[in-house]
Amino acid sequence: MNIKWKFIKYLFVLFILGLTVILGSPMKTYAHGARITYTIDVDINIIATYDNGDPMAGAQVVVYAPDDPTDPWLTGVCDDEGRFSFTPDSSKSGIWDIQVRQAGHGDIVHITVGQNAVAKADTDGYTVFQIVLMSACVIWGFVGTALFFVRRKC
Repeated sequence: MNIKWKFIKYLFVLFILGLTVILGSPMKTYAHGARITYTIDVDINIIATYDNGDPMAGAQVVVYAPDDPTDPWLTGVCDDEGRFSFTPDSSKSGIWDIQVRQAGHGDIVHITVGQNAVAKADTDGYTVFQIVLMSACVIWGFVGTALFFVRRKC
């Protein structure tokens, strides 16, 4: 068997193994992500943590009001436990954006506040489209690598 075909067979086996690992076993990863949870009483109380659960102590918080999503309505800093709270202006109903950042890590949460309505935030996990897109990129990377190594040299 030609060495080129052995290499292609080896890459194919690695590809199948990688695909099995990616699609077959759910794993929690800890990279540069952050997670924001919140509760609403009269105030909006958020807790900002890294993906591994450590609090984002001293993280910068920027709050954007629904009527002006480009200029900060309020800025502040999380305490040592990653907590921050504020009272939104009741005359400004709509989607409030709260962004928390620290040293390149961060997240944003969108909270709908109205006269009698509070909706859920959309920060949990990846969408189906994102998962399919990431999987396609990994597959394309394997295919591209295999094609690179089997090209004919002129």
